[in-house]
Amino acid sequence: MTTTPFISRKTMTRRSMLGAALAAGAAVPLAAAAGPAWAAQAAPVPVATRLVLPGPTGPYPVGTVQLHLVDRSRPDVIAGHGHFRELMATVWYPARNVERYPVAPWMPAGAFQAFVADAGFSDLASLGPFTAGHVGAPVRRSGRRLPVVVFSHGAHSHQGDHTVMVQELASHGYAVVTVAHQYDTYTEFPDGRIAVPLYDRKAPTLPGDFAADLRFLLDCVEQLAAGCNPDVDHKELPAGLLGSLDPRRMGAVGWSKGGTATACATLADGRIGAGLSLDGPMQMNPPLAGDLDRPFMMMSAEFTRATHPEAAAFWSHLRGWRLNIQAQGAAHISYGDNEALFPQVAKLRGWSGQQLQDVIGTLDPDEAVKIQQAYPLAFFDEHLRHRRGHLLDGPSPAFPAVAYLT
Repeated sequence: MTTTPFISRKTMTRRSMLGAALAAGAAVPLAAAAGPAWAAQAAPVPVATRLVLPGPTGPYPVGTVQLHLVDRSRPDVIAGHGHFRELMATVWYPARNVERYPVAPWMPAGAFQAFVADAGFSDLASLGPFTAGHVGAPVRRSGRRLPVVVFSHGAHSHQGDHTVMVQELASHGYAVVTVAHQYDTYTEFPDGRIAVPLYDRKAPTLPGDFAADLRFLLDCVEQLAAGCNPDVDHKELPAGLLGSLDPRRMGAVGWSKGGTATACATLADGRIGAGLSLDGPMQMNPPLAGDLDRPFMMMSAEFTRATHPEAAAFWSHLRGWRLNIQAQGAAHISYGDNEALFPQVAKLRGWSGQQLQDVIGTLDPDEAVKIQQAYPLAFFDEHLRHRRGHLLDGPSPAFPAVAYLT
């Protein structure tokens, strides 16, 4: 089985591309970054010193907290005897207030330093963007518990690489739990250990391993919903988090290999009420063994049903509500944060239009950001909240690039 650690139509890797972005060392505000006033004031440093992510558009400010998790049902063959699968996860949620709570970075400092060091830009470790999430802010409680979405990143990536989408969902009332898939990611543990991708065939980094991580996250969501803290260090959690999540309304989303993992997890676990793949290759090992009768949506870019038999085969196993859309001109990264970051880099570096398109495709970056904010929200609203909208019914004049594939 093969996976795809690249993020463009060229041979440039994700690490080298992001390193190029960070080398720019300054921010150019993105036109799509408009949002609530509280989002515009999230960064604690002058915006001219950092790259900028678009703020979410929902009515609620966003809170966030990291969790240190250990899955004792899965021995860690890499760490050795007595060790079990160890993961860092982050919960994003609508917050009651955020005034006294610091804003979260795109990646933990140590992990980000390793990330840029691998790209050859270790002197730029202080230039990463900030998010709209406020660390430890109290959870906004209403009459109902929060629907939950778990997120799986791509190969050799990190759990923050789709922050635009994640914080958008949280700002509209979802709890989103992202996970750092150990041995195929950059992350930082509470004791200071820095994890980086491990290029070892024995490492548990197949889509099935990612899917097992997602299913473990569902277990942790159930613990939080029951008022139990799954953090192995017994970390103090934000006020209102315990008991605020709804284990009866859970969905999953993933990008690239994480999209394939989302498909695997949705097939295997009935707790996932709706699954969304962001350009997943759907290269599964072992192959599909059954049909799926729950809602599933595919947002295709380069891994289309027309060009990749695995994607077509997966589609043929969908027996419930299904939808496949494709943004014309989209590259593999077009449904993630790099669509917001690289136009800033292009302006700073004086790239030609062709150079930028070689990285992010021909899809307008402003529309790409809006697509990744609007379509996942509409999908989960319809299938987890049963809020019927019209965006998923067919082509929309608000998103002229989005085609509906039959």
